[in-house]
Amino acid sequence: MNWNYYNTFITVSPDCPAEFGTVPPDKKGGRTKPSLEYELAASRPYGYTQEELMYEVHVRHKEIAPEELEARGAEIRNEFFSKPKACLRASMLPKKYGWGIHFNEAGKMALVPVESAEYHRFVEGGHGNVIVLPGMRNSKK
Repeated sequence: MNWNYYNTFITVSPDCPAEFGTVPPDKKGGRTKPSLEYELAASRPYGYTQEELMYEVHVRHKEIAPEELEARGAEIRNEFFSKPKACLRASMLPKKYGWGIHFNEAGKMALVPVESAEYHRFVEGGHGNVIVLPGMRNSKK
């Protein structure tokens, strides 16, 4: 099963409160999934597919030790992807923090801040054959 998007742009959610792309905060108790998603995606634009990012966030959020990954990596990955997962349209990055997400033809992703000219070019169809999908709403209408 392929969980990745290709030539797709996810806009911020229709009810996203952010006017600017904002770095998600951590909590006192540790890292949050949105802050991990942001850190990884922002540090390597077009470096991760959706699957790769979701799995890496899982590993870091659960604080799985390198030794355990070395010994059981394939098993851990298979376990992770054996259950249904919400895609990045449901991530807090487009829902709350003001980040659009572009997936190129190879399925690799980059964050695009809602206030940027590039974001507006994607939304207005200025990038050719890119499919534009909205981020999931925060609440039901």
